[in-house]
Formats: sequence, C-alpha cells, structure tokens
Amino acid sequence: MDIKGPPDVAKLSASLGKLPEPVARPALVVVSGLPGTGKTYFSQKLAARLPFVILESDAVRKTLFPRPVYTPVEHYLVFRAIHGLIAQLLKRGIPVILDATSLSEGDREPLYAMAEKAGARLVLVQMRAPEELVKQRLTQRSADGKNLSDADWAVYQMLAPKQEPMRRKHYVADTSRDISPVIDRVVKEISRGNSDTKGG
Repeated sequence: MDIKGPPDVAKLSASLGKLPEPVARPALVVVSGLPGTGKTYFSQKLAARLPFVILESDAVRKTLFPRPVYTPVEHYLVFRAIHGLIAQLLKRGIPVILDATSLSEGDREPLYAMAEKAGARLVLVQMRAPEELVKQRLTQRSADGKNLSDADWAVYQMLAPKQEPMRRKHYVADTSRDISPVIDRVVKEISRGNSDTKGG
C-alpha cells in the first residue's frame, strides 16, 4: 500500500499489509474505553465478521516509538499519524476500526469530522467492564508482559475520571457479558448499503 503523506503516516501504511476491498461507503468504527475493558477483543471479533483495517493505538505507538515514553509530544505525534492514516484510508473507501481509549469528546471530535468529510458511516462503541474484572485483567496483563499496552491498574485509575459520556448515538458493550448481540447490531448497521464496491 502506497500512501503519500507525512513520514509517520507512510511508515504506518507500510505496516498494514493487504487491505480490504474498497466499498462505496466505508465505516469508521471508533471503539473507545478505559484500559482493560476489552477494546482489542471487541475489535478483533468485529473484524472477524466484516473486513476492516484495525488501527490499535498501542500498536501504532510502538511502531513509531519502539520504546515509548508517553509524553504529550509523543501522544500528539501518534494521534496525528493515526488521524492522517484514517483520513487516507476512508478516502479510498477502506473500512477502519480505531481501537483507542478516546475518552473525551475532544478526542473523538476530530474523528466525527473525518468521517463526515469522507462520507463514511460513523459507528461509536463504548466498552465497559466491572472494575474488579478490569483490575484482574490488567494485573494478569502486566504479569504476562505479552500485551502491546503498557497500561496497568494505576493508569486505569488515573484515566477513569477523564472519561466523558458520548454525546452521539453509540453502542455499549460490557465484556463481562456476551458481546455477540452488540457485534450483531454493529454488523447490521454497517452492512446496510455496503453491498457495492467503490469504483476506481
């Protein structure tokens, strides 16, 4: 895949591999939530049902910064690259899932604008899970050392007060329960009118 743009965007695009077929109206699925609530799990389950490029912010960060330091400047550069790549993919008709905390409306508003500009179908999913389950997951994740995310329970506690309600229509998925019904509803919404491929 050859995407022209800032070097960080080009570097990310080169790491994507084979892309899904373009569609007439691509979807941008924003999967948001606190660490440990199951964003990546949900994204992978959804992508098993419909073709998507998954942009996981933790993976993107480590592609651009192999030893991340989590400074504001690094955060800015990571999301500038993510936003740039999303815009390019949507323009080409490629459906995208963004797996990132996206806790505030300020985080999400650029994504709303991007989808609108591209004529994409915007689907918002807020992930939830009981705190005790999240704590268990994050503790296990830290012990395993295999997860791309470096977020632990302390990070969760720091971020929790920053989570803002979504003002737009959205789905809520609680990963302490069966998420299949939510995935079914998202698939149904996205599939409407997406039977035609994008020409060119």
